[in-house]
Amino acid sequence: MARPRHGPPSTVVIKLGTSSIVHETTHQPLLSTLSAVVETVVHLRAQGHKVVLVSSGAIGVGLQRMDIAHRPKSLSGKQALAAIGQGRLIALYDNLFGQLGQPIAQVLLTRGDISDRTRYLNAVNTFKELLHMGVVPIVNENDTVSVSEIKFGDNDTLSAITSSMIHADYLFLLTDVDGLYTANPRKDPSAKPIEVVSSIAAIRSQVSTTTLGSNLGTGGMETKLIAAEIAMAAGVTTIITSSKEPANIFKIIEYTHALRSGSTTPPSRPDSPALFNSRTADCLPARPPHTMFKPAPMPLRDLKSWTSHTLHPAGSVVIDRGAHHVLARRESGGRLLPAGVLGVRGTFASGQAVRIVVRCLPPGAEAEAERAAEGAATEPSTPLLLARASVTSSIATLEDVGLESPSVGEEDMTPSASLKLLPDDGLVTERPVDLSAEWEVEEVGRGLANYNSAQIERVKGLKSSYLPQLLGYADSEYVVENITIRIAP
Repeated sequence: MARPRHGPPSTVVIKLGTSSIVHETTHQPLLSTLSAVVETVVHLRAQGHKVVLVSSGAIGVGLQRMDIAHRPKSLSGKQALAAIGQGRLIALYDNLFGQLGQPIAQVLLTRGDISDRTRYLNAVNTFKELLHMGVVPIVNENDTVSVSEIKFGDNDTLSAITSSMIHADYLFLLTDVDGLYTANPRKDPSAKPIEVVSSIAAIRSQVSTTTLGSNLGTGGMETKLIAAEIAMAAGVTTIITSSKEPANIFKIIEYTHALRSGSTTPPSRPDSPALFNSRTADCLPARPPHTMFKPAPMPLRDLKSWTSHTLHPAGSVVIDRGAHHVLARRESGGRLLPAGVLGVRGTFASGQAVRIVVRCLPPGAEAEAERAAEGAATEPSTPLLLARASVTSSIATLEDVGLESPSVGEEDMTPSASLKLLPDDGLVTERPVDLSAEWEVEEVGRGLANYNSAQIERVKGLKSSYLPQLLGYADSEYVVENITIRIAP
């Protein structure tokens, strides 16, 4: 059933929280809300849209089934209730959707499931096949084995990752308020709604995130901002609106499509002047209450999105400020050369995710940093290699190279540099003394390591041309790739 006024068919992800599914005190299912959501999903399907429902509520339903008054504090208690409630929750959905002839599928995920690239792609293929078959996947965090969701309400993040996986057009975060406000609207009557958000970083200082969720739920407005940031980076239009009026999803899609087709920009606040002409405004439908987070104009590629948001980093690579500036530019391709590496923290294998961190000076050390910067400006950024033997000499004996040469005494060291001797090849490398104990680090991004931690430690600060000599091979001139910089220099 095509309805052109709603625009072309889209892929829509709807996230429903526990407070919208189960009553906070009686733990009884909120059948009126659930029925309205189910009808909305079925009508969206009838209009040609593909829909995925991300639903919390397993623990809440388990509380009702076991007649327990309060959410247990122990992790095992929460996991047991999740196991009890998940079956009843999906049975409830199957009954409601079955009344309207809509088939559904249960998809339970954890971060561990999608941290492996092969399993991640298998999950993507499953979603695509289900949507192609006309099925509505109902996704939930696998609370029985997952720790992170039970701690901080990761279903908001799960819905954003799901949106990224299936390249959704819209992510609707249904909650108990109708949008993002400058203050908590329940406590501050002067709170003003924010209609459009283009940058999460810019909006954090202007709004309140003190709506911490219900007693049953684990999320709040802060987790929704995190989810919105992930979805925006993946090119997904993210909407926060009230779960009490799920039919507004139709109106929001219609309104957003009208804006895009008319090349207009809505005001970011109610008291802002309108940025579209009166003729276009006359053609716009009434704006339903919601906050829209605009998608990034240049979304992350799937591999970068997966690396940045679904993998658990195994270690860290410390880079210098120059490398940070280069990686922040899109033309860098998100690839790090060994010359920009200052050090490695932790142990990781090639192919694992790593944090990209920069060193931060402790308080009162700014003057020393300025002197170091002045010295760096007059010296080569790449340490000097002095060849005492042929470059073509054997590299098989480099396996026993230590971090420091026993033949070089401490008395020969200058305060600013130490010598690393590679005896078999006769290569002497001048390196800075490791002062990492005096520095704090800040995570600025994530990427995938092409070499393991020991190998990157060995080639840090060097030109890529020395990789074959020091490692015995060079699969890539870059030590880390698919880097996404989250914090600009």
